[in-house]
Amino acid sequence: MAASIRTIAKVAETSVSSVSRVLNNSGYVSPEVRQRVEAAIRDLNYAPSKGARMLRGEASRMIGLMLPSIDVPFFGILANTIERELFERGYHTLICSSAENEEHEARYVAMLRAQRVEGVIVASAYGGTAHLQPLVGSGIPVIAIDRELVGISDDTVMADHVEGGRMMTRHLVDLGHERIAVVGAPGHSQPIRLRMQGIRAVLREHGLAPAIEAIGEDHSFAATYALAQSVLQDHTDITAIIGTTDIAAIAAIHAVRDSGRIVPDDCSVIGFDDLPEAAYVLPRLTTVAQPIRAVALEATRRLEERLQDHRQDLERRPASLTRMPVDLIIRESTGPAPADI
Repeated sequence: MAASIRTIAKVAETSVSSVSRVLNNSGYVSPEVRQRVEAAIRDLNYAPSKGARMLRGEASRMIGLMLPSIDVPFFGILANTIERELFERGYHTLICSSAENEEHEARYVAMLRAQRVEGVIVASAYGGTAHLQPLVGSGIPVIAIDRELVGISDDTVMADHVEGGRMMTRHLVDLGHERIAVVGAPGHSQPIRLRMQGIRAVLREHGLAPAIEAIGEDHSFAATYALAQSVLQDHTDITAIIGTTDIAAIAAIHAVRDSGRIVPDDCSVIGFDDLPEAAYVLPRLTTVAQPIRAVALEATRRLEERLQDHRQDLERRPASLTRMPVDLIIRESTGPAPADI
């Protein structure tokens, strides 16, 4: 059974009120009594309950992390990095997976407020922000990660998705590809929409248009494989596929091979993220690498800065947006456009 204040008082041979004054560092306690109380606390391995600390107005040292999904590799890496970094900084993390559902996000917001979290890092699945407004109303610092939340977040940290889309497309165009399909999901994702902006911009610059844009809502290997398979059946003249994520690109590699074609001789495939799997699929995936762990660490650093400002009662700084650079990683899944289909 966990030790109580009464137990400490009994062992220290003093009153409950004296123990309380020692624990709260308030009021006078003689040096002799303080020494006995502190010895009893150590001997009994006493730790005040979370509820008691919160009633005294102490910081909860709890941070909320709200993500669209944690069974997607990208968000799994993000969650793991943030949780470990927060733990090293003395915080505990409440991880909320909203299953790409705005109502779930709203319910998690209510739960995080009830738990009196000190701050929240959030990658909202949707563009709407009304359901996140209670966080702002509660004065809780909010860091948006991987997507912007205008009017909600104190700081935003994300990869440069538009430039990543441009990089993917420019690489294929430089290899001579003109009949390019785009396959991916989920369509409501802000990063996907931004990547599509970059893809379309480069195609327009070269007088091209996508052979087809197959953008679904289910971001699983099975669903994106089915999309790629359908594209290959209906558009036999395409020479390259842009996967808006590595998951979509890896699924596309399998769809191309299952259609009897060879990657990259008959059809090149490129992805986005540079997940660990990208270097081990065969052929190894050419992809745009976004700095997932660096984004996670920067978001954590920004949150702690905001929390320190809050504790010192400093004036709230203006919101900021940081777009972190991406890199093209050329491997084996892309090559020159074939002369004939």
